[in-house]
Amino acid sequence: MTTIYRWKSGTAALMAMAITTGAITPLFTSAPASAQYNINQSRVVTIPSNVTLPVTYEKEKVIVNPGETLALTLKIESDIIDRNRNVLIPQGTDVIGRLEPVTLGGVYSGNSNSNSNNNKNKGVRFVAQELVFPSGRRQQINATSRTYSQTERISQGADTGSILTDAAIGAGAATVISLITGNRKIEVLEPVGGAAAGALASILLRKKQADVYVLRPQQDLDITLTSSLALSR
Repeated sequence: MTTIYRWKSGTAALMAMAITTGAITPLFTSAPASAQYNINQSRVVTIPSNVTLPVTYEKEKVIVNPGETLALTLKIESDIIDRNRNVLIPQGTDVIGRLEPVTLGGVYSGNSNSNSNNNKNKGVRFVAQELVFPSGRRQQINATSRTYSQTERISQGADTGSILTDAAIGAGAATVISLITGNRKIEVLEPVGGAAAGALASILLRKKQADVYVLRPQQDLDITLTSSLALSR
């Protein structure tokens, strides 16, 4: 397994730390934020806010309906290490969180693939809540992905094979796709309640198309810390 440095923070591509005699001193390469070790009974390393951590997912795509909330567990893509190759967050650490709808504050997202006025001020982002290390240890985390606002259109008679291939699909999006396309074999991540399904069906009976978010986790869901992350070592 090849280990790479994958801390990203605005203009900073790498943040590293070196150990000196009797103390641990942070070193930076063009990093505007600080990283610290505090030595008490146990050693604590603090990863500062605005650092971006790469993630991956078992599926190539995640599909959700605008306005839909979906619990999701991502994984840290590669070991997060310091310059001395101390592993701070191991590869494969679970990132537990959920996809949440976002209102863009009335600013049009520039989505050229959708003509839907209902969705032009909407987006979706992943909100991380907890890390679960391979050892089973849990650590609260405050981090989010960027807001994603581009939709792809599902319509009657359209070939949806390329969209659905290797995709994890939220219940709302699955209901939309199955009602419009007639595909009843779509597997969903979470079941949708009867009332919600009925409401979607009544809306879609009057429509022949709908827009969904098609997220590619390794491109769209890398998480950026919104507060510093203190890790006990």
